[in-house]
Amino acid sequence: MAEQHFLDITHLAKRFDTEHGELTVFDDVSFGLDKGEFVCIIGHSGCGKSTILNVLAGLDSPSGGEVYMAGKEVRGPSLERGVVFQNYSLLPWRSALSNVEFGVRARFPGWSKSRVREHSLQYLHMVGLKDGAEHRKPSALSGGMRQRVSIARAFATQPQLLLLDEPFGALDALTRGTIQDELLKICAETHQTVFMITHDVDEAILLADRILLMTNGPHARVAESVKVSIERPRDRTTIVHDAGYYPIRTHLVDFLVSRSRELSDRDDAVRDAGHTREVQAEAMAPVEVDPAADARAEAAGFARPHAPDPHAPPPLKAVNGN
Repeated sequence: MAEQHFLDITHLAKRFDTEHGELTVFDDVSFGLDKGEFVCIIGHSGCGKSTILNVLAGLDSPSGGEVYMAGKEVRGPSLERGVVFQNYSLLPWRSALSNVEFGVRARFPGWSKSRVREHSLQYLHMVGLKDGAEHRKPSALSGGMRQRVSIARAFATQPQLLLLDEPFGALDALTRGTIQDELLKICAETHQTVFMITHDVDEAILLADRILLMTNGPHARVAESVKVSIERPRDRTTIVHDAGYYPIRTHLVDFLVSRSRELSDRDDAVRDAGHTREVQAEAMAPVEVDPAADARAEAAGFARPHAPDPHAPPPLKAVNGN
């Protein structure tokens, strides 16, 4: 029996009809998240990362596959899943506090007005918005402050799953770093389950427990699950000195620069060869890697048990289905 995760995604696919025929953005995407886990997903533009997030949020429907959270199939939006987008998505006529209260009232309709306010202020203060900033409208806040409001609103609703779609992509480096630190602190305090899209490998290493790597689209898939074997709590000023940091970073960059394209080409060859669905699934199954553990083992003078290249083509007999 397959291992059950808090969030289970199996054989997810998204296809569109175009004037040139059917376009498969991604296919046979399968992975899981455990309760309290922080997982980032990285891939080139067009591989379907945001579409996957929208499916998890219930804002889009897959063409195939299933999504289960806490044993229940995900169908349509739910307050059990909070979303933070890159463009803040705040109500411009409401103050920062009122924006957060709006979400909290929807999530906890039986709460009193005073409890809603106290709870909302608590999360605004957790992201550093106080001393009057909580009473300003979005137009009177900087981009970084608006994103803090969006994050506070998402956390304040206490969703079972928090979905982040490149939430810091439009921010300057200094503001991005500050909010990343606040996100780390909140996740440590709340043990929130998080699925986050990012293009920033350093951000992913700082925040994530695991990093999912997608091949290039079309027909994109999750090719690798990279374990971030760096102890928490993490600090951006010292994490770069961890022996596992650069092995992880090098692995991620190498994937984005070359292996994502090479694997896409290999996947196309496997599909074009006319193999059965089972053979294709075996050849394209995602692999788990731990570059930091491998580097530490090598530095200690011994290698971890050697395994064949997980991305090597299947043997001829299996490929031909004979």
